Amino acid sequence: MKSVLTKKRPEKHLLKSLKKNSGRNFSGRITVRHRGGGVKKMYRVVDFGQEKMGIAGNVAALEYDPNRTAYLALVEYRDGSKKYVLAVDGMAAGDEIICDREAEIKAGNRTMLKNIPVGTEICNIELQPGRGGQMVRSAGTAARMMAGEGKFAQLQMPSREIRKVPADCFATIGRISHPEHRFEDYGSAGAKRRKGWRPTVRGTVMNPCDHPHGGGEGRTGIGLKRAKTPWGKTAMGVKTRKPKKWTAKLIIKRRSRKK
Repeated sequence: MKSVLTKKRPEKHLLKSLKKNSGRNFSGRITVRHRGGGVKKMYRVVDFGQEKMGIAGNVAALEYDPNRTAYLALVEYRDGSKKYVLAVDGMAAGDEIICDREAEIKAGNRTMLKNIPVGTEICNIELQPGRGGQMVRSAGTAARMMAGEGKFAQLQMPSREIRKVPADCFATIGRISHPEHRFEDYGSAGAKRRKGWRPTVRGTVMNPCDHPHGGGEGRTGIGLKRAKTPWGKTAMGVKTRKPKKWTAKLIIKRRSRKK
């Protein structure tokens, strides 16, 4: 609900200009289709790590961020500085939060995995100590603390995958804000264009020269045993993870397949 947001302009010193690439890579080739246009956006500099270790801060405002699905919390620290952090569900203006090695288990606080009780919901999780939060950062998501064993903690990810993460890594207590994002509808084509999305059509309505599914008369099938991407690669249900990736040894249970 956007009613929880504070009606104020974003902090000027925490904004950066954001250059559009319209789905193109460094050489100018389109690597992500159907992107382009949209209104101009400024990037909010978010503190994903723990730059203000041991310093308590008050949530001054909850703000919308056009660059992500979650809301941001503007935190005013006791030393006078201001930072944007990812807001957790239930956070409100006036709440006090802290990031410390041993912090109170309260929504919004940030502490080490080895100090978090089993069964606690966490988000914005580090993969390596000191790197800042890299996992579980989208709206409404949360991981669950399953167990702690020596140097590692076992976490159940939002995908139901269970993996080990170094126990010295930091994580934020609670679930990421804006859980109703998954139910929101753009409402019109123009709303999606303003977000930077260009029109998308199915491969079956294209010509054969444009897509492997194209061609035929009327609503005919794709004429293939299995679906393909526009570049002829097998799609749907194909494993994309590298089999010899070194982090595979940290995965205890793979994510369950959707039925």
